[in-house]
Amino acid sequence: MKTKSVKALFVAVTILSLAVSLYGETVLAINGENTYVYTNNVVLKDSELNIKPAIAELKDMEISAEEIKIAREIKEEIEEVPEEPIVYDGMTLDQLAEKLNRSLNSTIAGQGHAFATYSVELGVDPYLAVAIVLHETGCKWNCSSLTRNCYNVGGMKGGSSSKCNGGSYARFSSLDEGIKAYMNNLHRNYVSKGLTTANAMGPKYAASESWASKVNAYIESIKAN
Repeated sequence: MKTKSVKALFVAVTILSLAVSLYGETVLAINGENTYVYTNNVVLKDSELNIKPAIAELKDMEISAEEIKIAREIKEEIEEVPEEPIVYDGMTLDQLAEKLNRSLNSTIAGQGHAFATYSVELGVDPYLAVAIVLHETGCKWNCSSLTRNCYNVGGMKGGSSSKCNGGSYARFSSLDEGIKAYMNNLHRNYVSKGLTTANAMGPKYAASESWASKVNAYIESIKAN
């Protein structure tokens, strides 16, 4: 009996779902390089794990009681694996993180999962959140010293005890702390007050009248990326 990952087995069961629906109680067995769906007294074989279950070959084969037992255990394990939920724009959390990562460079490269997670938890538009960061920090290309030195990703002002380089901007002890503080700020001071778009946030977030249009341009870039 050759074992494979649960995800691979789940793919096999999904691909062969037509056979499952036609032949009733079904268990899956791995034997050598081949994958079999055991259906009572008949075995459906699909060595290639292709997407053509309708033309998969039916074979009479004997599978040992031990193989059937293991196959049933595998099937139960597969059925316990929950499907990843859709969290935003038709994507799972991991897919959203990957999409955001395509727009994040320099100091915040690879931080898509943090932005995605906090966005979903707080109900903040992840495209908008990342677009503001790109505008405020330049991290579409090369992050500003504010982000590199103080982990400030949103141009947030700080108190006297946490100033960055003696200036008026906040300093954070880690990148994750800075991202989390920024996301909490968006939720608490903007989104929770009904300011959910760049146009609505602009007058409060920045003095520049062109701020919203620039952030919106980044949003479109993120969507297209």
